[in-house]
Amino acid sequence: MKLFVKFDYQVVCKRVLEAQLEALDIPYTLNGIGEIEFSKTLNSDKKEALIKGLAFYGIQIIQDEKDVLVQRIKDVISEMIFNADENQTFNTSTLLSKKLNYSYNYLSTVFSEITYTSIENFVILKKIDYAKELMSQNESLTLTEIAHRLQYSSVAHLSAQFKKITGLTPSNFQKIMAKRKSRT
Repeated sequence: MKLFVKFDYQVVCKRVLEAQLEALDIPYTLNGIGEIEFSKTLNSDKKEALIKGLAFYGIQIIQDEKDVLVQRIKDVISEMIFNADENQTFNTSTLLSKKLNYSYNYLSTVFSEITYTSIENFVILKKIDYAKELMSQNESLTLTEIAHRLQYSSVAHLSAQFKKITGLTPSNFQKIMAKRKSRT
């Protein structure tokens, strides 16, 4: 028997953070995705215990300012894509500048310097990942609905990027996923 599960990674990460912080009796405030504010400075023992506890779940503490900024960019983009209102349009550069209080040029430069790719490419990869998730978990959605949800100008645009990234057309991907599900 197989069981398929769906994860909301933001909720999972938030719950892991809360559990670890509460287990160590550390007063905190979660300020959005990936940012924790402490009411007082952590002593070295608690900080080390927190680092170890989070590492078990694959969560790392980021120290370098540029790495922190890149993670914040990734978090804003993920939130933008995964939590977008279907009727809401977004401009990545404007949204990032507004949320992070830096010029898009600076954000783009730092992102490329640290990740060796552009913000635009990261957005495309995230959109295609989400498209794959939608296609594999929600069979009732059409490609037109998925393209609209991900703010593609057309199904053809989504299909072209999908094929470029995955090597498959969305239709072929859906057929493969249907075959896998029928085997269970």
